[in-house]
Amino acid sequence: MRSLADWLRWQETLHPSAIDLGLDRMRRTLQRLSWRQPACPVITVAGTNGKGSTVALTSQILRAAGYRVGTFTSPHLIRYNERIVIDGREVSDASLVAAFERIDAARDSDTLTFFEFNTIAALLVFDTAGVDAIVLEVGLGGRLDSVNAVDADVAIVTSIALDHCDWLGPDVESIGREKAGIFRAGKPAIFGSREMPSSIGAVAQQLGAPLYRLGQDFGWQRDGDRWSWRGRSTSYDDLPRPALQGDLQFDNASAVLCALECLSSRLPVTRDAIDAGLRNVTLPGRFQVVRRTEPAAVDWILDVAHNPAAAQALAGQLASRPTSGRTIAVCGILGDKDIEGIAGALGNSFDAWIIIGLPGARSVPVDGLAQRLAGLGARIVKTAATVAEGCEVAQTTARAGDRVVVFGSFLTVGPALEWLQARS
Repeated sequence: MRSLADWLRWQETLHPSAIDLGLDRMRRTLQRLSWRQPACPVITVAGTNGKGSTVALTSQILRAAGYRVGTFTSPHLIRYNERIVIDGREVSDASLVAAFERIDAARDSDTLTFFEFNTIAALLVFDTAGVDAIVLEVGLGGRLDSVNAVDADVAIVTSIALDHCDWLGPDVESIGREKAGIFRAGKPAIFGSREMPSSIGAVAQQLGAPLYRLGQDFGWQRDGDRWSWRGRSTSYDDLPRPALQGDLQFDNASAVLCALECLSSRLPVTRDAIDAGLRNVTLPGRFQVVRRTEPAAVDWILDVAHNPAAAQALAGQLASRPTSGRTIAVCGILGDKDIEGIAGALGNSFDAWIIIGLPGARSVPVDGLAQRLAGLGARIVKTAATVAEGCEVAQTTARAGDRVVVFGSFLTVGPALEWLQARS
């Protein structure tokens, strides 16, 4: 019998392309598996940034209300199992292997991509577990992403910015059109940012999906660390601040409350559940602060920011939390990302940069990355072949009162988090 690791290695080689957008292979395989659309409510989340936070907030509130919730996210930071979670617990190796065996037996001649295997496994696990609600995070885009084989009862698009332009189009209108592909006729479509590309509204109108826009159909107002929310038929005052870092979390939480208002007849939630969900939500790798006292008192901040919009948000969060010491970057960015845009968004956020290499075909040689960043004004103090080596350099470099910011990719933050956990 194949182990989980064996299955994952094999899946990476099965399809000729790592990314091959389209739903035909998914639908054929699901049909052979006799899979049916879920009977429970499904919330699908797309967007350039904020997807993970929105999924985490939705799941935490619903779980606090007593519902059994299945969540599907990607990519993972440390363990593949993180991608499929039921009631806050990662799926077991045994459940994944059983799902992979079923998928392989049903796929016939279809060479599924790694992500398609992942998505179908999640749907099979949720079906077996008998969950009360499913929250799905789109992997890339929306219209042709494998998650879109599932019909959403409520679809949330968190934000639109430039990312994955080779796949989704060269501008926000094209990207918005692709992400709005998760909308369904007659089902609520929620847009969770202030500035909305016109393509979002056009797709919703064409499909007959009722559109809810932040700032028009729902919104929030802050009062210190408390805030209020207004929807079309519901309102909440004196809410606790979302436990996730950054002011953009108010936008994300506001979109989640709109989605729950839309589903209130099927998934009613109490005010107590909302408060508990907002207070207790966690999401590793999104401005996650790890405080270390040895060998020196240094804050480590982990953030997966891998596009200019996310980098701009990271810069804002760093500026809002000034430190008495230096801010040291440990940076690894994939070659298909807007490296110059990311560095430009961060401006003068860092006193020193440690550049690290990343694995895989999408990586850029570490010396080449360092040269590009140095050309933009970054003060490079060291390069390292791996994330772990870069973290070792940062630990040696940092003095008491400094902070280390690890960012640029899931492939950067995941190994750094693992490195920190091994030393806690």
